[in-house]
Amino acid sequence: MIADEQAVRTLVEEIVRQVRENAGEEALSDAASRSPFAGVFDDIYAAVYAAEKAFKEFSETPLATRRLMIDAMRETTLDNLDRLSRLAVEETGMGRVEDKMLKNRLAAERTPGVEDLEPLATSDDDGLVLTEFAPYGVIGAITPSTNPTESILNNAISMVAAGNTVVFNPHPSARRVSALTIALLNDAIQKAGGPQNVLTTVVSPTIESAGQMMSHPMVSLLAVTGGPGVVKAAMMLNKKVIAAGPGNPPVVVDETADIPKAARDIVAGASFDNNLICIDEKEVLAVDSIADQLKAEMVKHGAYELSADQVMRVTKAVIADPGRRGHEGMANKAYVGRDAAWIAREAIGLTVPPETRLLLCEVDRSHPLVWTEQLMPVLPIARFATADEAIDFAFDCEHGFRHTASIHSNDIRRLSRMAKLMNCSLFVKNGANFNGLAAGGPGYTSFTIASPTGEGFTRARTFTRERRCALIGSFRIV
Repeated sequence: MIADEQAVRTLVEEIVRQVRENAGEEALSDAASRSPFAGVFDDIYAAVYAAEKAFKEFSETPLATRRLMIDAMRETTLDNLDRLSRLAVEETGMGRVEDKMLKNRLAAERTPGVEDLEPLATSDDDGLVLTEFAPYGVIGAITPSTNPTESILNNAISMVAAGNTVVFNPHPSARRVSALTIALLNDAIQKAGGPQNVLTTVVSPTIESAGQMMSHPMVSLLAVTGGPGVVKAAMMLNKKVIAAGPGNPPVVVDETADIPKAARDIVAGASFDNNLICIDEKEVLAVDSIADQLKAEMVKHGAYELSADQVMRVTKAVIADPGRRGHEGMANKAYVGRDAAWIAREAIGLTVPPETRLLLCEVDRSHPLVWTEQLMPVLPIARFATADEAIDFAFDCEHGFRHTASIHSNDIRRLSRMAKLMNCSLFVKNGANFNGLAAGGPGYTSFTIASPTGEGFTRARTFTRERRCALIGSFRIV
């Protein structure tokens, strides 16, 4: 632990040193007046206090400066894409560098900023009402090890654009890259004219520090992107909570689908960053008449189909608590986010081509791989007699999380029926699920998808309070 703390300190001190060198003598004294570790504090209470102090200053900062701050945060992210992505994989042992680079780019470029806070005005014979979006104050944010940098980047842009300051308690296994991300963003904010310590964190985040942060009276809002335990703990507090919960996204493929495209999309989506994102495809529910063709096409695009015996052995290794109807289960954390070839070798001693993106497992519908959110490139596929049967089963195996689901079909009735039945935060038709994150698709990006608390894809406006100002009897000009 001491060695890890020193590594974090060394990393952040190096950033501050680089900033000083790049800034020159004129800015040296200003740089020295900053917090010792660019927003990274020894304890959570100091981090919260610094964020509260920053909020008071930020509240007086012009909106034009806030826009410059957001632009600077985006720019510094793009300048450090490779560095952040590589360190995230090195520190956590999860994911793929090239995919994390895309995720970080999405967070930088497709997260809405201040433009999301456009005021609303309504007038009639009785007067004028103006609705604006005000910040909460200090937000306490829990971020995961599966998407460490992109979650911080996405949250920080959204929350700061909304006028808040943020105290982050990252997952302990991503402490170094999280501290680096926060330090880089803080330096960008200050260089753009913003206050110091708009973003803060602790050197050694723990479950204890998370609890202290969430219960702190200076923290007005909680944003939790983590496991069910921390979400439950946050919901027990007398505070507004925006919580991203688990998902187990089913993808249905019927006989009307473009099978080669469906196969390509599913392999790309289910293997994206080794299936670490909650929206990634987790189980394929295929109509029997096209299942063999679908599997063959998936193999063409980088999947490796396991035999029945290999599926059984892999399942024993990668599933810690088998899921079933009414029980979501749990994957073996040792395999979460690992490459497909690594899983095959370590789980069952199988050597597959190093370029393999996905291990494909044909199973029956009661198999634990279908019911358990794996967060790894091990993808079950089950057969169904009809598309409607597959759609009905999709509702069951998603566990009612209402997170994400998708379908490949050219039947309008089925597309509509499944969308209404699933009622998810994200529903994708005829595309890879990551297209719904604005990666090769429309819309904006969010890495905090708040299904349990109902906000869905979070954005700057999510982290605000509505404020109404009414002028009675006047100001209608037509």
